[in-house]
Amino acid sequence: MERATFDAAELVRDFPPRWEGRNKRAVWAISCQGAPFAGAIEYARWPARDWPGEAPAPGPFAVRAGVFDYPPAGGEGCVAWHLNFADPLLFGFYAGDLMAQDELQVAEHPALGSLREALAARGGMAQTTDGRGPTPITVAGVQRRCEIRTQADPAAGRPGSLYGNAFSRAPLRQVLAATRRLEPDTISNILALAAPGGGVGPYSLRDLQGVLRTAYSGFAAAARESARMLGRPARTIVHTGFWGCGAFGGNRTVMTILQALAADLAGAELVFHAVDAQGAGVAGKAHETYRALRAKENGVARLIRSIEAKQYEWGESDGN
Repeated sequence: MERATFDAAELVRDFPPRWEGRNKRAVWAISCQGAPFAGAIEYARWPARDWPGEAPAPGPFAVRAGVFDYPPAGGEGCVAWHLNFADPLLFGFYAGDLMAQDELQVAEHPALGSLREALAARGGMAQTTDGRGPTPITVAGVQRRCEIRTQADPAAGRPGSLYGNAFSRAPLRQVLAATRRLEPDTISNILALAAPGGGVGPYSLRDLQGVLRTAYSGFAAAARESARMLGRPARTIVHTGFWGCGAFGGNRTVMTILQALAADLAGAELVFHAVDAQGAGVAGKAHETYRALRAKENGVARLIRSIEAKQYEWGESDGN
């Protein structure tokens, strides 16, 4: 739908991120230290896609009891992508002092904020949905300039979490202690998807179809972009987590099952970052449920009906 290549140094120079809060500006100052911004950033916006009628055998699914740490893909012929738990407006709230997953990712990859400003200036859509369906966005080749440790660590001067709205209330000294400039920079590929939200009660068939269509469209876009980047078929590894289970009120089990199905349909591998041991248990059990459903059925329409029959219920927004 859209594609553009940006020189990172020119992008950040011409469209600097517009941080609103003191704590975000402090992180930005650390990010600007050392080596200059460099490299080419490839932006693309993709249309929604309909999934195949049948799913292949379940593919690789690894669970980690932690947050994104942006490892390299892990071998020749692999391309790693990290999910951006997006707002319908790409990086729409990056500038404020909130630090949810989307905003944390932009703070660590500040050229994403510049990309948002550049797209807005040129009149680009910069939306992960167009009202008719998902329009996933891939951003390849962006530097990760710093690491921000938001989890509580009293020994490191963080008595409480810095995640979400807590970041805006944190003393500056805690923010500085939690932020580390990366030398050298690492390079990340980002896949931005806005999860459907706002549901109440049990998931309807339409709810489930909407989640699956969004995830499949995004994972398929990442797979196509991986092949374009390498010039040949590639292993596509998607790092994800409880996408849509914060502000959008999604059910953790449902969102794990549907992401696993979407990855199999798109030919991608999932690495699931579940934050902590409790989350890892939820993700692991959800994938066991998915495999049990798949053992009985590989037709996608009937699989979705089987998930609907379990009457999984929507949760509530966590306010972040």
